[in-house]
Amino acid sequence: MKINWSKIGQAWSSFLISLLLGVVVLIPLILYVSLSGFPPYITKALMGLGPAFLLAIAVAGSGLVQSRGCRRVWMLFLTVCLVTAGYVGHGVWRDHLPTVDDRALLLQEYEPFKAGTRAVALEEPSTLQMKDTAVRRLRLDGATALYPVYASFVQVVYPEEDYRETQVACSGTVTAYERLLDREVDMIFAAAPSQAQLEAAERKGLELHLVPIGREAFVFFVNSKNPVTGLTVEQIQGIYSGRITNWKEVGGRNQSIRPFQRAENSGSQSALQRLMEGIPLMEPEEEDVVSAMDGIIRQVASYRNYKNAIGFSFRFYATEMVSSNEIRLLALNGVEPTKETIRDGSYPISSAFYAVTASPKGHPAAKDTDEDLAALLDWILSPQGQSIVEKAGYVALS
Repeated sequence: MKINWSKIGQAWSSFLISLLLGVVVLIPLILYVSLSGFPPYITKALMGLGPAFLLAIAVAGSGLVQSRGCRRVWMLFLTVCLVTAGYVGHGVWRDHLPTVDDRALLLQEYEPFKAGTRAVALEEPSTLQMKDTAVRRLRLDGATALYPVYASFVQVVYPEEDYRETQVACSGTVTAYERLLDREVDMIFAAAPSQAQLEAAERKGLELHLVPIGREAFVFFVNSKNPVTGLTVEQIQGIYSGRITNWKEVGGRNQSIRPFQRAENSGSQSALQRLMEGIPLMEPEEEDVVSAMDGIIRQVASYRNYKNAIGFSFRFYATEMVSSNEIRLLALNGVEPTKETIRDGSYPISSAFYAVTASPKGHPAAKDTDEDLAALLDWILSPQGQSIVEKAGYVALS
């Protein structure tokens, strides 16, 4: 049998060229896209389409298949292209759905002292002015859902000229509690801690001190086109335990329920766990997220406003994040979540939010030993501080 060395050489050349293109072009392109903040579906599309294209070039250029075979290879590649285009199109559509997780927007809009900020102010001079150096060094952090209120506190009592020298952060509930327990901040503004956060404080030999400063409602919401306008607490428990899976079971259309959850130890996830009263939660929906260090990772999916979705948050955050009537807050046990029903206690899931400090176990609370913290807390609980709570869109204690 005579060996056709020219065909073997052609085949090797074709495969080597494809391999070189993969190493020099495709791999750097995938790395660039994955590290540059592009949506994960773009990275996945390149990871699927790129090798398919290189393989098609290698096979077609190898001379090992007849022209009919080459056409089949390119038809197969075209099919891969069409499937990939559909996958990317779905990703683009999904990314255009409203979310209830836009932290950056909230932080920009309520930044203290910024031109056009939505942080509120008093009509009269504040009775507390943090003029001395020690007070200005108070380090604050808190939940995203509460940033508008404590950003307003800062705007009213902190000196504008020194604001950027202070440490006023908004890391979110999970990180804020971690920073408080690591003594990186003096006080945080958040919902009540989760059991895991209480246990973390115990391990560090610390005790958390919670001072109620206002009230807020824990709310559930759906797409505005969903005909369901209210649920009972029992129905919510059924949905989030996985026992109720179709909207028709609670008076809606015949479509599956897509229940979103939040990250573990976040303020709203902890509130959901308390509402479940020990009933195990179903596994949360997850999504791929591109991380600069880890590539594509998995994390709890952010709420997206699909027609069959249900999500939860605190009333202020939910109404601020999607303000174009694309979601609707649900009545619970027949009661709408309004400031009035939160104030009179008729809405079944309203609770206080807190200014939280930490001190070594067996020692007095920080507010009892730190005059600066005590002054700020006393002012927050004063008529002026409580008026800021109301003006910012929350419910004052009285």
